[in-house]
Amino acid sequence: MAERVLITGLGMVTAIGDDVAGNLKSLRMQQSGVGFTQHIDTIYKDILPVAEVRHSTAALQQMAVVAGKDGYTRTTLLGLIAMREALADAGIADASDEPTGFINASTVGGMCDTEKVYFDVINPEKEGDFLQYIDTLDCADCTQRIADTVGINEYIATISTACSSSANALMFGARLIKAGLVRRVICGGTEALTRFTLNGFNSLKNIDKQHCRPFDQHRNGLNLGEGAAYLVLECESLVKERNAHVKAELKGYANTNEAFHPTAPSPEGDGAFAAMQQALALGGVAPDNVQYVNVHGTATLSNDLAEGHALQRLFGDKVPPFSSTKPFTGHTLAAAGGIEAIYAVLAIQHAVIFPNLHFSEKMEELNITPETQLKEGVPVSNVISNSFGFGGNNASLLISKYEG
Repeated sequence: MAERVLITGLGMVTAIGDDVAGNLKSLRMQQSGVGFTQHIDTIYKDILPVAEVRHSTAALQQMAVVAGKDGYTRTTLLGLIAMREALADAGIADASDEPTGFINASTVGGMCDTEKVYFDVINPEKEGDFLQYIDTLDCADCTQRIADTVGINEYIATISTACSSSANALMFGARLIKAGLVRRVICGGTEALTRFTLNGFNSLKNIDKQHCRPFDQHRNGLNLGEGAAYLVLECESLVKERNAHVKAELKGYANTNEAFHPTAPSPEGDGAFAAMQQALALGGVAPDNVQYVNVHGTATLSNDLAEGHALQRLFGDKVPPFSSTKPFTGHTLAAAGGIEAIYAVLAIQHAVIFPNLHFSEKMEELNITPETQLKEGVPVSNVISNSFGFGGNNASLLISKYEG
């Protein structure tokens, strides 16, 4: 029988906190991290709000314990900070003491640094040491640097499936464990804000100049964010050997690809519906036993409509409490699935359901509305965490209370 996949460590850094405890505090205080960039040189500096980690890259080097070392982009530094916390939280002093996998996700890689020297690179008369940054552009560069720094030497892979990337990383890791190929995998993603992504999403006309309003009738787009999050996954036998503390179980998961359109989901949420349905089926959990859904909820016109239809199709007239936490962190793209998976674990651990900020009016096409108030003292045993990306890359995770 395949081993159960248990979560033993959490690590993260976002615009609302430098670690897991800081994130939980901000969520409970309903304190958003959305504001204007202090670290990107862009014409949209005071126009388009973003959720930026409140530290310079130099400060992140100190936090990541690599000050004075070359080659660490902002993307890598955010990931390394989250990785160090996850390992410490799991009680792992030496990542090489057990063959350990590392499945990392990113969509921008080192673009946060390489875009700064773009015009130097294409100028044939320009000379200097700017070419040293080019190798960091590859998304796998941040993966390998993080792995090398903490001593992970095998089972390393990078996933880039747009906004579902780190949710897919968690699925990949879970499958490695269930297949018996490895007993421990660290999964998640890291993403830094860049001019490229800001310009790209703005060109699609789906960035809101105000704070985003998921599942609201007057929603007008997303706010981009940055951050990193990793979860330590271990098989049950290793957990018992180490006498490790289990935070939750990754009980079910599924990904689907409806291939409806390069950037838009199917209007009826076909892929989202199938992903959630299959994740519940794999976990052996009935829809009426789900207490909370952390929705993808980007506040874009098409995504929220499609996801809302999917929720109504799956749960009927008994849709469980749901909310988007992106008004807190912004849409962190490849890191979103990891960040929100940790929020799902926190919901279970602390019996809390997080609010959907800035909501004011129900969408006219739906019969449901998100949670708008923080709810505490609510027993939460099963949480669905959704991450849906461009091209119909839909990923749903079922995270459950561990019953040993």
